[in-house]
Amino acid sequence: MFEVLIVVAFIIAGIVLYAAGKPSEFQIQRSLAIKASPEKLFALIADLKQAQTWSAWEKVDPGMQRSYSEQTGGVGAHYTWKGNREVGEGSITVVETIPFHKVGWQLDFIKPFKGQSRVEFNLTPSGEDTVVTHTMRGSNSLIPKIMCILFFNQDKMIGGKFEEGLANLKKLAEP
Repeated sequence: MFEVLIVVAFIIAGIVLYAAGKPSEFQIQRSLAIKASPEKLFALIADLKQAQTWSAWEKVDPGMQRSYSEQTGGVGAHYTWKGNREVGEGSITVVETIPFHKVGWQLDFIKPFKGQSRVEFNLTPSGEDTVVTHTMRGSNSLIPKIMCILFFNQDKMIGGKFEEGLANLKKLAEP
């Protein structure tokens, strides 16, 4: 029995040490070419109410409580949500817009873990298409790093939602 406890303690210590050695900073990025103008795509991304029409996270909890600032588009626009365990609770604030080229959001999570991330959408014309690149940057403290090691792949989970959202945006924007 004592030997089992020692082995368990070593396993736990190993996981903690391994997680502590992982980089705190992360970046998740996905891109998709969409046959639509940067102007049309910018309007769908820069307005937080429009973003609700294509965001993959909106479908995870259709009963999610949402609240918008009076201004829903452009710098200063703000959106809060409170949902089930999967979507948690937090807010998005538009912090940067370069018309038809870039939209930047500040993403603040309250639940399940407190955290802040910077989200960017870059729009790059390419022939008849516009390449939309969705990027999220942030940092993980020790507990989220342990959760990523033991339970889920952060890039695959969030990146998969980015891919789904970009596909929804494509369906909405293309003729």
